[in-house]
Amino acid sequence: MPETPPCSSHEPSGQPHRLSFRTPQPYDTEATADVFAKAKNTFNWLIGHLTDAQTGTLAHNRLEETITEQGRELQRLLLQAHLDLRALRELEQVRHARHQDGGAAEVIGAGVIGADGVSRRRVELGHHRLLATVTGTVIVTRCAWRAPGVGNVYPADAALSLPAVRHSAGLAKLAVIETVRGSFDAALAAITTRCGQVIGKRQIEQLVAQAAADVDAFYAARTVLPCTASTVLAISVDGKGIAMRPEALRPATAKAAARARATFRTRLAAGEKPARKRMATLGVVYDAEPAARRPHDVIAVPGGRFGRRPPRARPNATRKWLCGSVITGPGPVIAKVFDHAEARDPAHARPWVVLVDGARHQLDLIIAEAARRRIRVHIVIDFVHVLEKLWAAAWSLHPPAAPAAEDWVAGHALALLAGHTGQVITTLTAQAATAGAQHRDGIDACIRYLSNNAGHLRYDQALEAGWPIATGVVEGACRHLIADRFDLAGARWGLAGAEAVLKLRALVANGHLEEYWTFHLARQHERVHQTGYQDGYALTA
Repeated sequence: MPETPPCSSHEPSGQPHRLSFRTPQPYDTEATADVFAKAKNTFNWLIGHLTDAQTGTLAHNRLEETITEQGRELQRLLLQAHLDLRALRELEQVRHARHQDGGAAEVIGAGVIGADGVSRRRVELGHHRLLATVTGTVIVTRCAWRAPGVGNVYPADAALSLPAVRHSAGLAKLAVIETVRGSFDAALAAITTRCGQVIGKRQIEQLVAQAAADVDAFYAARTVLPCTASTVLAISVDGKGIAMRPEALRPATAKAAARARATFRTRLAAGEKPARKRMATLGVVYDAEPAARRPHDVIAVPGGRFGRRPPRARPNATRKWLCGSVITGPGPVIAKVFDHAEARDPAHARPWVVLVDGARHQLDLIIAEAARRRIRVHIVIDFVHVLEKLWAAAWSLHPPAAPAAEDWVAGHALALLAGHTGQVITTLTAQAATAGAQHRDGIDACIRYLSNNAGHLRYDQALEAGWPIATGVVEGACRHLIADRFDLAGARWGLAGAEAVLKLRALVANGHLEEYWTFHLARQHERVHQTGYQDGYALTA
């Protein structure tokens, strides 16, 4: 038994090309002899190694390492052998066509028409290109169809649906899976451990950007299952900053960064901002069965709850769909969210509830989009944001850490939930007069917030109808989609990379990666191969 496995070459016999295709007929001749000989030798060596007496003394970890390493090489050799078999069959087809034409170098009776309309009837054999796969790098050998003054056409590339780049679809998918989980460095380490040295960090970044190219088209073409008319259709939009490289900042942020003069060398002073972030906008659409509640199901009465009756459950979010963009502003994302919501409810028969945090720009865009589509929406300000404003007001009237502040907030919060917004504003205005001038900021800000958004604080109606009243779903999406991935220590993003990773993380969170990947590969095949031929892949007479 050999001590080492049979050697196999990874080196190409020619330079790689980028190309296109048609399906050759399978010709089984003596020329196809035994292209699987290397794979068979490697398999036989592995069997012999595992049955050797010395191997019987190895620990399980050494056995795992051997089988994993040699098993991957065996898979690579099997793939290489099949590609070689295809090359031999294509070569035999060309030789058969030449024999029909009396051995001419130019195939008179057949040819391939490229996208330029030119028929290519001259064939050159033995063109090679590399293909990096999850099992290792292989060599694809094929025939080039040529004509004077025009580029070559490679029909065999389309039969394999080869990408325009060196890396296979399987490797690209693995790069996407690993990149949406963690950093590009971590993705490179994971791929190298599994596949060997088949790709670099820069190539992973490029593959991920290319992989996200069809996300918008995928969702535009996807059919969404409908719900009953009573099911709440909830929409929410929010924004979160991503630390960008200087060239990827929005113009206003870039100008602010250029004007900034740091007070300290090693840290920011109070009120200073680094001016290095670009706002990404996230949108979410989800369904929720109505769950009616009362104010004290949301907030405990002053002094705490009594008795054993548990609070009623809030509406449960189901069929969540996320989207986002760092390139476009909030307007296009809001339009995309409304597109998806309309796909769920094209007749506008369901109650549409829009949950926002009170940002005026977002509110104006949402109201304008709903008016443009003639959709009646119920806008609800996130109750958690309202609570934060009440707590800020409480510290204008109470000393720090005063227990009475909690009951004060609970009392006003219950009044808001009961629909008494006007009374709360009046009471706060009267109480603000008793606060010292230097302590009024919090309560004044709360009064302005409630007054400006009074029309969207009808929590009594929302609770009675069983609607959600908080933006927890989109807030959680901001943490999951952006903070967990984009806020890694020291990370600075380019625009294309950030957009691609954000879209792919949303796609994975939606549970649509497998479905999307099939769609993406079909679109990629159209771009790379079907546009390279005027009349498909068949030879023309």
